[in-house]
Amino acid sequence: MPRFEAQKSPMITYQIRQYQDSDHERVVDVFTKGGEEYIPSTFRHVLLLPRTLLLLLGVPLALVLVSGSWLLAVICIFVLLLLLRLLAGQPWKEYVAKCLQTDMADITKSYLNVHGACFWVAESGGQVVGTVGARPVKDPPLGRKQLQLFRLSVSSQHRRQGIAKALARTVVQFARDQGYSDVVLETSTLQQGAMTLYLGMGFKKTGQYFISMVWRLVDIYFIQLSYSFPSA
Repeated sequence: MPRFEAQKSPMITYQIRQYQDSDHERVVDVFTKGGEEYIPSTFRHVLLLPRTLLLLLGVPLALVLVSGSWLLAVICIFVLLLLLRLLAGQPWKEYVAKCLQTDMADITKSYLNVHGACFWVAESGGQVVGTVGARPVKDPPLGRKQLQLFRLSVSSQHRRQGIAKALARTVVQFARDQGYSDVVLETSTLQQGAMTLYLGMGFKKTGQYFISMVWRLVDIYFIQLSYSFPSA
């Protein structure tokens, strides 16, 4: 089983190695918590949207004018906030569920058994604390051979210690060794830490889009990024 040299910092020692089937439960846990932790920040984002502010002010005010009841208006605000909280959580829950039902259901089959693909974990203290996968793009632009980075996640207790960058670099080095011309990936506008990491590594923005109507409702779009090797 391929292993990589252990990385050290004043706070943590970790190693990046290829995924094993015995890692699956912990990998799913790290990935799921990593995705769902964006729900609170999505809720705050939704609350600041102009249309949301208009809704929170306009509907209760209309109730006061029609019924004359401030109590009904206050209850309305609480109900609206609850509905907005549910709306903020829906896209992330759907995203995580879709991943767990597709490639994350059988990582060995989806990555390790695919030519030109791989899945790695970061391990610290005998425990998986980070994940990343990569698979070849099925229909790349003419003349390009592209590898797509997937499922980069680090447990909240092990962040700001260089693990995410080391995992991303592992994918870039793998792509270089396998003769790919580009590494491509997608991240959301809400994931500013990820954006800073990728742009700092030399990735360039190539496009953006809403992946579904639910994401459009919360006004969060996905950004496409690409890292091209000079010799490509």
